[in-house]
Amino acid sequence: MGSSDPPVDGPALERLRSVFRVYETRHDGEQLVYYGEPLVPRDRLMEAVWPLFREHGYEVQLTTKTGEYVLVAEPAETGVDGIPWTNVVLLLLTVVSTLYAGSAWYHIDVAADPLAMLEAWPFAAAVLGVLATHELGHYVMTRYHGVDATLPYFIPMPSLIGTMGAVIRMKGQMPDREALFDIGVAGPIAGLVATVVVTAIGLAMDPVEVSQATLDSANTIEVEFGYPPLLEFIAWAVGQPTTYADPAKAINPVVIGGWVGMFITFLNLIPVGQLDGGHIVRAMLGEQQERVAALVPVALFALAAYVFYVEQVSNASVLWVFWGLLATWVAYVGPARPIDDEGLDAKRKLVGVLTFVVGALCFTPVPIEIIA
Repeated sequence: MGSSDPPVDGPALERLRSVFRVYETRHDGEQLVYYGEPLVPRDRLMEAVWPLFREHGYEVQLTTKTGEYVLVAEPAETGVDGIPWTNVVLLLLTVVSTLYAGSAWYHIDVAADPLAMLEAWPFAAAVLGVLATHELGHYVMTRYHGVDATLPYFIPMPSLIGTMGAVIRMKGQMPDREALFDIGVAGPIAGLVATVVVTAIGLAMDPVEVSQATLDSANTIEVEFGYPPLLEFIAWAVGQPTTYADPAKAINPVVIGGWVGMFITFLNLIPVGQLDGGHIVRAMLGEQQERVAALVPVALFALAAYVFYVEQVSNASVLWVFWGLLATWVAYVGPARPIDDEGLDAKRKLVGVLTFVVGALCFTPVPIEIIA
């Protein structure tokens, strides 16, 4: 049964009156439902009512029900409720998949002894460490700004690195550009710190010995990594090589974990949609971000053509075509829209520019080449 009186745990109607004329309110379980008529454009309405509902511990959305405008408020949650079993199971599966992938880099015969893949733990720890640090950087900032978000979801994948990365899902609305920027930039910065540490440790470790039988086997597939400038700089700084003249020596797989961190950082900083780079540019440029996003797929398709016709590496070309298609879809979906869309301060803009500069050092046109 509806009422014209406000719920006791919601904001007073007088505080909504200038932007939303309420003619009925309801309790629907834990939800507060306000039927009414918007008196200002949607952006101005949300900018006015969002903080009022947050004062009472609610997240609010403007929607429609049977042709009527409705403010629907749900309890805001910024913590973890119970054991996140989905996150735990996916993490355990990703541990297994990265151990399995690492077995190939350590030349471990898993078929002969499945438990021997546990010896690949340094590789798994390196990959999962940089991914977890990246995502936890985001998560810490969501908690700081009071934005509801999940813990990281790791994605297991039978591939050369054993995973497709990790993501967190933001469920709450973005209060302002500062929050959008801080949450977006925290992941790449935290991940880069972990990446530099992992790479330096890996370079200091002994190379892996490759047996002559493996070198002579017709089933052996040669994989060449394109090392980005940042990795080459770290190698120079610690005085360690990235390649060996002796074909029986291969770089320690922990370095590949650092390479993964750099590759993931570059991809996440692509300035489009819900990617970290899209969040950062949206916070820095506002609506002008759409112009940047429109150019991203074009640039990626052009990169794919360059790699295919000039570098003549077809598998890397396919990679950039895939990301061009993904960027097209992500650009269509668009970035998060902050409630308060006031401009960003100069200090954050400088941090954003520097983050993109360091991210560019993680780029290489041919990240990986598979030679059968």
